[in-house]
Amino acid sequence: MIERTGKHIIMTIKEMAAAMKLDSTQMASKSAEIRNHVLEEIARILLSKQEEIFKANEQDLLEAEQNHIPEAVVKRLKFSAQKLADVTQGIENLIALPDKVYETQLVRELDQGLTLVKESCPIGVIGVIFEARPDALVQIAALCIKSGNCAILKGGSETKHTNKILFSLIYQAAIENGLPKNCLYQADTREEISELLSCHESVDLLIPRGSNAFVQYIMNNTKIPVMGHADGICHIYVDRDFDIEKAVPIIIDAKTQYTAACNSVETLLIHKDAVDCLMPKLIKAFQEHHIELRATAEIADKYDSKPAEDEDFATEYLDLILSAKTVSTIDEAVLHINQYGSHHTDCIITEDQRAAEYFMKMVDSAGVYQNCSTRFADGFRYGFGAEVGISTGKIHARGPVGIEGLLTYKYKLYGSGQVVADYASGKKTFHFKDLSQ
Repeated sequence: MIERTGKHIIMTIKEMAAAMKLDSTQMASKSAEIRNHVLEEIARILLSKQEEIFKANEQDLLEAEQNHIPEAVVKRLKFSAQKLADVTQGIENLIALPDKVYETQLVRELDQGLTLVKESCPIGVIGVIFEARPDALVQIAALCIKSGNCAILKGGSETKHTNKILFSLIYQAAIENGLPKNCLYQADTREEISELLSCHESVDLLIPRGSNAFVQYIMNNTKIPVMGHADGICHIYVDRDFDIEKAVPIIIDAKTQYTAACNSVETLLIHKDAVDCLMPKLIKAFQEHHIELRATAEIADKYDSKPAEDEDFATEYLDLILSAKTVSTIDEAVLHINQYGSHHTDCIITEDQRAAEYFMKMVDSAGVYQNCSTRFADGFRYGFGAEVGISTGKIHARGPVGIEGLLTYKYKLYGSGQVVADYASGKKTFHFKDLSQ
């Protein structure tokens, strides 16, 4: 249900989605100048109201403590001054990016006086259901505005107080600075998710962010196209030719920099010839960072770790736990990753460039890295300004989804009286010629 300021208007989410669909063409038509100005105002109002935002977040944190919310979730829902600085910096980065809406991608002359143009355009109405992270709400709303899309936003209930004030400030800045009144909508209840799933006539794309079970539920209960990822089981493979001074800090960063993130490393694969060089220093670093190691026998017996079970290699811990396994070849590492991984982000640590290129070619993931932390898998760190999520699928968008992932395209054909019958009969023929854009 929704209540607009100044007037008491009650609508179901289905009715709201239909209204947004009608407004989506107006949203798409707004100039880059208007969209960027709205983003500037959003950043300004968030900073000016930061004390109110932090107070709301304190209420969420208090309720999380009272409800015994897991620590991994609490880390996500905390909205600190640093996170506010990060999201406003992300908005500034978005503003600085070139506008991609209605960008010409192809100009082709099919025949004299018959010209085909391929042009990017917004997707339309996007529904995003995301975890208990207030910063995600800001990033998603900003990206949808930059890309000219209307957005239905549903955040985790654990951050209801923070999300409410953030959305109200963002929506205020949007409609006061030229965007249509139905450009954004915040869904408040779990019941609205079920109704949202039935809005295939009005909603063009759903992006769910959350547990594997939740994402699978969304995919199995809607006709709306779904883009997202279910798990973040990321791997680091330490090859036989590696630099230990790089390896240990990379592994520690990938596990501890933000343990609850989907791009933190969960499984470590070690070439059998690298074990004795790597493990003594790595075990010491694990102890210093309170990381629990669950390893196969070759490692567990020698380095006093817990034995790993098969299920460990299929588990997204989101905790200070890491599974480890030795492999005899790079092919064995690739096979393990492609079998157990979630096609999110996987890394090889090696000084052998041929091995790195082979790994990057053969591992079937959205992100494949050499000698750096898996935590770099992020739209902000890729220079996208922000992201609406990570896509591990292969259709339309893959990896961190920024502006381009929220755009589709249309074909425009400019004629001068041509009819297909002339070409079918042979009276006229096509002479395809690509023109400079």
